[in-house]
Amino acid sequence: MARNLDFVVSLARIAYSALCYFFTPLIIWRLLWRSFKAPAYAKRWGERWGYIDRQPSEAALIWLHAVSVGESLAAMPLVAALRVRYPNARIFITCMTPTGSQRISAAIGDDLSIGHSYAPYDSPTAVARFLRRAQPKLLIIMETELWPNTIAACYAQQIPVMLANARLSSKSARGYQRLPMLCRPMFTQLSGVAAQTEDDAARFLALGTRPTALRVTGNIKFDMSLGLDVIARAHELECQWRGSVNRPVWLAASTHAGEDRIVLAAFAVVKQQFPTLLLVLTPRHPERFDSVYKDCANAGFAVQRMSQSEPSLAAVDIVVGDTMGELLAYYGACDIAFVGGSLVPVGGHNMIEPAAWGLPILTGPEVHNFIEVARLLEQAGALRYCADATQLAVETIALLQDSDCRESMGRAALMVATANRGALSRLLQSLTELDIESL
Repeated sequence: MARNLDFVVSLARIAYSALCYFFTPLIIWRLLWRSFKAPAYAKRWGERWGYIDRQPSEAALIWLHAVSVGESLAAMPLVAALRVRYPNARIFITCMTPTGSQRISAAIGDDLSIGHSYAPYDSPTAVARFLRRAQPKLLIIMETELWPNTIAACYAQQIPVMLANARLSSKSARGYQRLPMLCRPMFTQLSGVAAQTEDDAARFLALGTRPTALRVTGNIKFDMSLGLDVIARAHELECQWRGSVNRPVWLAASTHAGEDRIVLAAFAVVKQQFPTLLLVLTPRHPERFDSVYKDCANAGFAVQRMSQSEPSLAAVDIVVGDTMGELLAYYGACDIAFVGGSLVPVGGHNMIEPAAWGLPILTGPEVHNFIEVARLLEQAGALRYCADATQLAVETIALLQDSDCRESMGRAALMVATANRGALSRLLQSLTELDIESL
């Protein structure tokens, strides 16, 4: 019986690997298509098939994978902690998107002890080529970026795999359950899972993760800190945006296609009661900066790009936030924050950042990527849900009219952000329990 099961599992992986090769032309076409809007997708293709520079072998290498921008930002405190915990090891960070790559490159600067590339696609040859050139002693994956061939190859080479800040929605869990012969071995082969919540942990267990490998450590995004440089930049932006008349500022952060127009419709209503209000609209993806700017102008607003803004914005209704890596400072310069990816079925974005600034937070109903954070903030009275443009306008007007309410919600948000710190130290303890002697 066990032999038959192993045979079926092997067939499942063979079929999956065949599909990886079969869809390679489609992957190439998709990269080309995306490069028309985001030219960075046309660059560094070799890295996506494992052609990275060979890494020096004299120091043990920790491979840290963060799929995109949010995970990359969350990984930076972990990178700093790893350098303290394993001072003789090198760190190599991978991601999948150009925006994530830009954030990683900006964060590591000229630090030669940290390497970076795109992650290999999950074909057996690409993964094998990457592992041969990188020779990692440990793989840490941020949140839930799991690939069967990558996990299997690491397991075969006795490279421990830790899933850090792990989250797994009910929807994602159901998707994995539909392919048990392919996915269950992958969850079984994980060396450690540091889950954000008890619910996440239960779903990992149901999918085959070993109980001895599982810990509930919390969300390391709560361990973010506001650096002096970020605070100084926020103060600079606040002076620029508010001007001499102390304009109120509403930030719509990390918006997606279809969401910007909802925000603009709400802004048109709010503007009737608060004519000096400035909207700072920040699209999630750089390739959308131009189209969002045009949408704002076509809606009849005076609009300016942040990258081209003048010191005085007195005649401007909307600033399009098109500068990379400054969203955290944007939060520090506004009165109310709407967190995007939540009025469209994306799953929401990081609400901890505005909470750390002590801001009242508005969001749409689609928050499954941050469901526990949203629950904590809502229970504390720091967050309000808005289903559409009308409700978004109503809630924004109510907050602009009531400074006491804004301050109360902001204090509650900051208390949530402060009370839930400590996940990073618990994650590091979980890594210690793996007992990786070569590090």
